[in-house]
Amino acid sequence: MAQYTKSSNDRGVSEAIGFMLIFGLVITGIGLVTLYGYPLLLQQQVSADEKIMEKNMIVLQNDVKSVAYKTVPFKETSLKIGGGSLTVYNSSYTPASSTVEINYVNGTPYIPPFRPGELRYESMRSQTDISLQNGAVVLRKHVEPGSVMLAEPRWFYDSKTNIMVINLINITSANTMAKEGIGTVQMMLVGEPYYYPPLLIPNGQSVKLVYTPDSGGQDYSVAWENYIMKTFNNPPYISAGKSGNTYTLTNNHPDLLDLNLVIKKFEVEIKSI
Repeated sequence: MAQYTKSSNDRGVSEAIGFMLIFGLVITGIGLVTLYGYPLLLQQQVSADEKIMEKNMIVLQNDVKSVAYKTVPFKETSLKIGGGSLTVYNSSYTPASSTVEINYVNGTPYIPPFRPGELRYESMRSQTDISLQNGAVVLRKHVEPGSVMLAEPRWFYDSKTNIMVINLINITSANTMAKEGIGTVQMMLVGEPYYYPPLLIPNGQSVKLVYTPDSGGQDYSVAWENYIMKTFNNPPYISAGKSGNTYTLTNNHPDLLDLNLVIKKFEVEIKSI
């Protein structure tokens, strides 16, 4: 009987070594996925949550428009609040929310400082705030300066009739409310809209609009500046200038028409979220 003799190449063959090599490759692959892939998946989830909440806040803005302008008595919307919380900050919240003032050119108040309150989505994961305030949806990144307006309020200027309309929306609530996960936002209009006495601004005269940001650090002034300057800086009819938080709107209508400033105030109560 022939005797089998191991060759020099067979001396390094071992099932244990093969298993260790394969096991090491598997562990290395899992580690690479954990190190690079998992954070990327989390980032995509955070970004998806933010995009969903942007759409949700615009839906809530449309609900506010329905109860304020279309006299719908009650609106209810169910939504998913992912990656953060949705909180009601009513107009009496401290630290104070942002304020809007309308003054005569000499600084005398035409309307007292108006505090709109807000519905605010806050996400520590994405470092983002999205706020529904005074009829607009605005976004602010914690780690970056500035802000952007995602959806505009119902303010407008008609150059033919020289009428400027500013709608002020006050968000109120009976209690402090916040929600994570699945929530149902219920809202209704409180009372009747309030109409301030019309203000006629002769040709060549001005009115001052003052926007003061939230003293608690929620600064959306860049978003509001871009909107105000785009909406009301309408040469040759209206010229708008800015100094600090004050916007000077001057009537320059070529037909020498008085500028008719119409200001309406609505109060929307959030019943639950």
